[in-house]
Amino acid sequence: MAKLIDGGRNKAATEFSISLLQTLVIEEPKVIPELHNLVDALAKLATKPGSPETLPQLVEMVKKPAASSAALYAGNAGKDDKARQSTDNKDPGLLVANREELITVESVEPDPAGFREQVSMVFAEWYRICELPGANDTASAHFISQLHQNILLKGDDVTDRFFRLLMELSVAHCLSTEVINSGAMQSPQQLQPMSFLAIDVYAKLVFSILKGSSKLILLSKILAVTVRFILEDVEEKKMSFNPRPYFRLFINWLLDLGSLEPVIDGANLQILTAFANAFHALQPLKVPGFSFAWLELISHRSFMPKMLTGNAQKGWPYIQRLLVDLFQFMEPFLRHAELGDSVRLLYKGTLRVLLVLLHDFPEFLCDYHFTFCDVIPPSCIQMRNIILSAFPRSMRLPDPSTPNLKIDLLQEITQSPRVLSEVDAVLKAKLMKADVDEYLKSRQQNSSFLSDLKEKLLLSSIEAGSVGTRYNVPLINSLVLYVGMQAIQQLQGRSPHAQSSANAFPLAVFSVGAALDIFQTLIMDLDTEGRYLFLNAVANQLRYPNTHTHYFSFILLYLFAESNQEIIQEQITRVLLERLIVNRPHPWGLLITFIELIKNPRYNLWNRSFIRCAPEIEKLFESVSRSCGGPKPVEESMVPGWV
Repeated sequence: MAKLIDGGRNKAATEFSISLLQTLVIEEPKVIPELHNLVDALAKLATKPGSPETLPQLVEMVKKPAASSAALYAGNAGKDDKARQSTDNKDPGLLVANREELITVESVEPDPAGFREQVSMVFAEWYRICELPGANDTASAHFISQLHQNILLKGDDVTDRFFRLLMELSVAHCLSTEVINSGAMQSPQQLQPMSFLAIDVYAKLVFSILKGSSKLILLSKILAVTVRFILEDVEEKKMSFNPRPYFRLFINWLLDLGSLEPVIDGANLQILTAFANAFHALQPLKVPGFSFAWLELISHRSFMPKMLTGNAQKGWPYIQRLLVDLFQFMEPFLRHAELGDSVRLLYKGTLRVLLVLLHDFPEFLCDYHFTFCDVIPPSCIQMRNIILSAFPRSMRLPDPSTPNLKIDLLQEITQSPRVLSEVDAVLKAKLMKADVDEYLKSRQQNSSFLSDLKEKLLLSSIEAGSVGTRYNVPLINSLVLYVGMQAIQQLQGRSPHAQSSANAFPLAVFSVGAALDIFQTLIMDLDTEGRYLFLNAVANQLRYPNTHTHYFSFILLYLFAESNQEIIQEQITRVLLERLIVNRPHPWGLLITFIELIKNPRYNLWNRSFIRCAPEIEKLFESVSRSCGGPKPVEESMVPGWV
């Protein structure tokens, strides 16, 4: 077409070309960059006398879009561009487009006079370089070199302003294309997608700058500017906040920067941790409208797997923190079972991320299970089961339904699991750790520790109202696991041949000690709510074969057998059963404990009245018993009148 115009001598071709560009500006702006030869030919024609009157304006619109400062390319039609240009020329300190359309970012001082125009020209020039046909590496390198020489990248306040204005221009263009496209369409079926051209060009500029500089310092500055910009956009737009431009920007950066070094390189970890810190600052609790994009970003193949692979697991705490951010945001909805369509979708996405971790990085879930269980509400049984079902990839789990399986003879049962969470952190915060240690050490009979324990686990009325329970659940979780870990250490100390004999510690030794005093006090003194939370804390340790699973399985079964209150036995059964009747996976230690409960006549489970309290409950127990390889329930004739 550029050749057919023939310098304007072919009028039919010229008129058609002008008409084509005018149509594309409104209906298909993203196509225009592919027609650079045609645009150049029309631009030359526009400088000649006798050219069509509308041609210079059209060429200006499609070739120098940054002059309008509200769009990069083909986003705005005709008069709006002129109006915005004139506004910009009159007062550079003012925003050059509608305040409703553009994002305003407050700074301590206004931008220097002419600075906005300078950034717009820089952006327009960079866009032109990006659109050059063929390889443009030389032109790009020269452009980046000029940026450094012009003191735009020296790392001070000017650099902040430079990237902030680039964000303004690219995001404004992106959002304006959606408005224009939807306004130009005749029906919803023809709705055009948002144009990410400006965002992609800006992302490429940042990547090109970072390739040839001290990446980490400048990247941290750029990400800080981006986070501030998003937070202020959220504050201004409220419910109309659109996360899509920012999602596209982060995806571009992750893909581009992730390709620079192999994952084992420390510099790559520093880049990824800079992103992790940015994502933490944009967590759903702070930016709910960014939640879906945020979950997609933290689980992206260019981020999460690289953080969890290599680098001596230095990336693990960052992913753990981001998952905690996610669970804390969802907790109120899940606790109250208020799953609207959007929260339900986010919940499904979360389960999928956890299943990916369970399959690809089970050790990560193993090592941080305590932290995750702290922030997942008790009602989220399947989500918690996924985390507790993780086991090291080097381990082969014995089939729990194997007849006469002796778990105390398993080699793995003598090994303590690695727990990266700070188990005693809450005990320290509540100034209880010293008292717990003292009692575990001395087991003083006249100590007030046991009698005061329940009171210390209660929250104030104000705190209870906000979290939906009267009890400090993290404190209960911390107390249970910490006491159990200390007890296991003591038992291993008393059983020096445990490791060699593959028998972790004799059951007779289990049933004595200060730790058991604490657990028996809790099971007896707490009310129904507190007892349920305590039993959940114990059941959270029923995982793959290890000393914790062995010990806490015994604790649950011992408390069941020794209790003289059927309500306690019913609650223990309930905590185990409700974790088994949800969809798989089910933790190995949970299955082992429940099978022992239903098979061993010592516990007399099938003669308990709560088993037969209703036909539905009875059928449920029979079904679970069959699926776990347990015995058939007692004969009907043995239980007349129980129903």
